[in-house]
Amino acid sequence: MSLDGTYDDGNIFAKILRGEAPCAKVFEDGEVFAFMDVFPQAKGHTLVIPKHSTARNLLEEDPLVLPSLILGVQRVTRAVRAALNPDGIMVSQFNGVASGQTIYHLHFHIIPRWTGVALGRHGEGGMADPVELKVLAEQIAAKIA
Repeated sequence: MSLDGTYDDGNIFAKILRGEAPCAKVFEDGEVFAFMDVFPQAKGHTLVIPKHSTARNLLEEDPLVLPSLILGVQRVTRAVRAALNPDGIMVSQFNGVASGQTIYHLHFHIIPRWTGVALGRHGEGGMADPVELKVLAEQIAAKIA
């Protein structure tokens, strides 16, 4: 998909928000929803999405949504750090197919990094064990301030 288009309310993130698809939920408030990536690039790979948005990418998002969204990203990133003690944390966001975007609902990736541990490829690794994701989600959720 290009940078322009129509929001598809059948995308997997929209289904997760409506409770039509399962996820390992980490955090939810009135504005954001965080859950574990089922195709993680690293242990603890977490996604944060806006709850009330039909923006496919950052370029389409209403500027009034961004403050609460980025604060949610920061809050979850801090919890990932507290729970998993990584050497670093990568926060990324893709816009359009050429950038690597595969789900067209605005989302941020929080990916813990450890020195000497290779990063998996975006969207190309194997599906994670749902039980392991649930355990990680609980560990991270316990550190949400």
